[in-house]
Amino acid sequence: MNIVLIGATGLVGRATLNELTRRGHRVTAISRHSGDLESQTGVVAEPLDVLNTGALASVVAGHDAVVSAFNPGWTNPNLYEEFLHGSASIQQGVKQAGVRRLLVVGGAGSLYVADDLQAVDTEGFPDEWKAGALAARDYLTELQREQELDWTFLSPALEMHQGTSGERLGAYREGLDTPVYDEAGRSVISVEDLAVAIVDELENPKHSRQRFTVAY
Repeated sequence: MNIVLIGATGLVGRATLNELTRRGHRVTAISRHSGDLESQTGVVAEPLDVLNTGALASVVAGHDAVVSAFNPGWTNPNLYEEFLHGSASIQQGVKQAGVRRLLVVGGAGSLYVADDLQAVDTEGFPDEWKAGALAARDYLTELQREQELDWTFLSPALEMHQGTSGERLGAYREGLDTPVYDEAGRSVISVEDLAVAIVDELENPKHSRQRFTVAY
């Protein structure tokens, strides 16, 4: 497939890029700073600001699907506003381009850890992650109103870590709006296996106009 990957130089973006190229997909990698992306086989780097909706639509046109791992930066003082603004621009740009499939990598903060209680609203939720978690939750609400695109929203496990060599297990379990826990009561995934789940969903869609989550 021909895939557009937005946020290709971030933590999730790089892992997803590696997984896509590993499986032989052609990738147009969008980032404000393309870095060394051009050196990868099967990758076309596009340095682009996602707030430029028209330019984004031009790049996206003709592709099979778009993966958005967009994040304005966890230390960005305007993270909440910029996440919502950028996500809305991406959504509109994909529609303008005539591409129907959009997979958004969101946060785990909107997962329900108890009846009517989302993780981001629990006591002790880390302050440094709160703005981003709230933005992702509010964007999910907006995305759920989308009637034109064939969208999917993927929430990682409550704990996500960057693995080392050998930590791509290629296996995970799925849930919808509540975390998936292991036998120790933890909800955890490596970024490498989150990327596996992203590409699996692109290749074999199972969550059309749904949110889902993955963990070990």
